[in-house]
Amino acid sequence: MARKAARADNTAQFRPETHRRARIDVEFDEPTLLGALFGQFDSNLVQVENRLGVYISARGNKIQVEGPEDAVARTRDTLKGMYHRLEMGQDLDSGAIESLIAMSTEPTLEGIISGDAGAPPIMIRTRKKTIVPRSATQIEYMRALSKADVIFALGPAGTGKTYLAVAQAVSQLMTGSVQRLILSRPAVEAGEKLGFLPGDMKDKVDPYLRPLYDALYDCMPPEQVERRLASGEIEIAPIAFMRGRTLADAFVILDEAQNTTREQMKMFLTRFGQNSRMVICGDPRQVDIPGGDRMSGLADAVQRLEGVDDIAVTRFTAADVVRHPIVGRIVEAYEGKAE
Repeated sequence: MARKAARADNTAQFRPETHRRARIDVEFDEPTLLGALFGQFDSNLVQVENRLGVYISARGNKIQVEGPEDAVARTRDTLKGMYHRLEMGQDLDSGAIESLIAMSTEPTLEGIISGDAGAPPIMIRTRKKTIVPRSATQIEYMRALSKADVIFALGPAGTGKTYLAVAQAVSQLMTGSVQRLILSRPAVEAGEKLGFLPGDMKDKVDPYLRPLYDALYDCMPPEQVERRLASGEIEIAPIAFMRGRTLADAFVILDEAQNTTREQMKMFLTRFGQNSRMVICGDPRQVDIPGGDRMSGLADAVQRLEGVDDIAVTRFTAADVVRHPIVGRIVEAYEGKAE
């Protein structure tokens, strides 16, 4: 009863008389997946209803969707995307559903799992999970990660820039495509003075590099991470430690690149060696170094290098945020205020 009441209240506000209405049936082949598809107490269906302003009813392995014509089409694509995730053995949580709803405005939704006709699936396999794109821009980014030598990923927090780069790096390390994984970022304080930090050099820089550790542990078993860190197969270090090196047979990731100076960025990019790949991630709107945007090496490098062969640039927006939906709204609010 609670579901019907909530649904009635919601669909009323999405029923302008000017919208053509439609009703379609969506049928699924595997009944054992329907429980996960619907969610506990049909919570997944309620989420889709509330977001798209449609009425959903289920009978057996068929789902009937009724509402404004465009919303019905988006609901169909969203439900198919949810079902595909379950077929692939992926979790289906509220965040994944929000991402699929956002992508339902893109014509590529049905190709997210299979890729273009005749193309291999768009996914990254790591020891702990198989990762598929959760926004249209992530599709573009994941393709670039598998093909380009140097990839710039620009955009706000929560869009998967660093996480997907680490996942691709772990995947290539596991398959032997590269021999080392090198993760770096500038040790720059984000708007606050931390003062003296106790411990040895590792203890001092680890707080700045913690997001990279988090992504690693999400893609590999902890004992694997620790063993490879100890052996040097995985190295995590501030950008200052890159000077004078040539990084061959390595997957190299620079995070928070907006906080590099132009000199640091040039130094980092020229470390590129044979059989290597570099990913440079950053948010041009979150510069914390003295001088702000004017001194950032990220914007300068993209301006100079975009369009150069084997260098790819992927730009994310607030619409690509794949954390809690409120994160996307926060980003949009701040970006609107900044403009």
